[in-house]
Amino acid sequence: MKTTLFILATVALGFSLQVQAKGNYEAGKAKSTTCAACHGANGVSEVSSFPKLAGQQRDYLYHSLKAYKSGKRNNPIMAGQVQTLSDEDMLDLALFFSKQNGLKLKY
Repeated sequence: MKTTLFILATVALGFSLQVQAKGNYEAGKAKSTTCAACHGANGVSEVSSFPKLAGQQRDYLYHSLKAYKSGKRNNPIMAGQVQTLSDEDMLDLALFFSKQNGLKLKY
């Protein structure tokens, strides 16, 4: 039983690290120009109804894009935006926005 749990944990960690290791920053930057219309330059939206993407965790951004594309997250605007994105596009965008300065924690 312990061996099975260890193997499952190792596989899950490996998958997580694979997602984190992928993406091309410069490609994401080039692809982000469409996103800027709503989410602002570098993912810092000035409009409160559009989320700030800058500084979000890469995995969160990637999985959010995939969920919009699959329909698991329901937003007609985002559904239309992500339909033509490939998995590589989503990884690139997630990496780019995760590296931007944006979200700050208040203590």
